[in-house]
Amino acid sequence: MFRGKRYQEASKLVDKTKLYDVREALDVVQQTAKAKFDESVEVHVKLGVDPRHADQQVRGVVVLPHGTGKTLRVLVFAKGDKAKEAEVAGADFVGAEELVTKIQSENWFDYDVIVATPDMMGVVGRLGKLLGPKGLMPNPKSGTVTFDVAKAISEIKAGKVEYRVDKTSIVHVGIGKVSFGTEKLADNFRTLMEAVVKAKPAAAKGTYLKSVAVTSTMGPSVRVNPARVTD
Repeated sequence: MFRGKRYQEASKLVDKTKLYDVREALDVVQQTAKAKFDESVEVHVKLGVDPRHADQQVRGVVVLPHGTGKTLRVLVFAKGDKAKEAEVAGADFVGAEELVTKIQSENWFDYDVIVATPDMMGVVGRLGKLLGPKGLMPNPKSGTVTFDVAKAISEIKAGKVEYRVDKTSIVHVGIGKVSFGTEKLADNFRTLMEAVVKAKPAAAKGTYLKSVAVTSTMGPSVRVNPARVTD
C-alpha cells in the first residue's frame, strides 16, 4: 500500500516494537498528526471475544468528559409534548411520519444521531433498511429510545459516544481532536477504556484486551500497553 511522504516521515517517530503508556502514546499521536486540519484521534481495541455469539457482544455508551470535538446533529422522532421538549433541549430536527417520508423520498441523512420515543418506534421501524446499515437506528441499549428526550439530547451534545465490537472483534471510537492536548485526550481515553473493560462478557475466555492502539485521522498507529489502559 502506497503511503505519502508526510505519512512516511511521521511513521519514523513511532517505535513499532514498543507498547507505549497512554500519555506517551498520545504525545506521539500529536507529533505525527501532520495534516493541515485538526485531525480526530481514534482508539482501536482488539478484543478476545467472538462477536458471532450473542453472549460475547460488547456494546454500550459513555459520555466523554471533554466531548469529541464534534457538534453532532440530532434528529428526534416524537409527538406532542415530547416534540416540544426535544426542541427546547436543542434537537436539530424534530418530527414524526413526515420525517419518515422525507428520509425515504429524498434519501435525507443530514444528521448524526437519531433519538425516538418508544411510541414512535413502530413508525421508525419502517426505516430499518435505510438506517440500519448506517448505524443510525435508535436503540434502547444506546439510550436513543427513551421518553427522556431532553436527557438523551444533552448527553449526545455533551460528547456521548457508542462503542460496539464489529465482526472482526475490534472496537473503533473517536476520543477527540489533536488540539485537545494530552491531558484531555488521556481523560477521554481512560473513560472509554474503563467502560470497555467493565463491559467484558462473562462468556469471554482468555485475554480480553488483545491489543490497543491510538491514531490520528491521517497519522500512523501507536500501540498502547493493554495492561496500562486505565492508569
